Amino acid sequence: MEKAKKKPKQRKETPKSDSKTIAASPEKEILKKSEEIQEDFPTEKSISSKPDRYFEAVGRRKTATARVRLFTRGEKVFLVNGKPYKEYFPISHDQETVTASLNKMKCLDKFRVTVLVRGGGRNAQAEAIRHGTARVLIDFNNNFKKRLRKVGYLTRDPRMRERKKFGLKRARKAPQWAKR
Repeated sequence: MEKAKKKPKQRKETPKSDSKTIAASPEKEILKKSEEIQEDFPTEKSISSKPDRYFEAVGRRKTATARVRLFTRGEKVFLVNGKPYKEYFPISHDQETVTASLNKMKCLDKFRVTVLVRGGGRNAQAEAIRHGTARVLIDFNNNFKKRLRKVGYLTRDPRMRERKKFGLKRARKAPQWAKR
């Protein structure tokens, strides 16, 4: 018995092509696309090179949280969630509460103030903004601390809604009790 000799596999010859041109063509396409993208979106900032400098603080009341930013430059406006504060708080009592710490320091028309406020109700949001603006003014000038503390704008009001307990209708209200 003779073993059958295996024939070596022959390679199929592919026509020789210039591998450099094949490799270079996708790169050229990518470069062309990136140049087109750069033309569409200029990388240089046409606005100012430096962002505006600001002081930031957080104020809270119940479940409301206000992030207050105080800008030293720019228009002297007071914005709450992108709206003027008089538009966001139509009731005059809330408007007075919001601007109370700035009015106390006589700084209402000297800064641009932007506020992002979330949670809570209308009154809690106003008091959270007052707390935040008082904290921001202290970051700006530490000499304001004594006057703001005396008025009570720096104190975080710890009162929160009490949780509901099982077996009761609310936190402390019990169902009606019958003796017999």
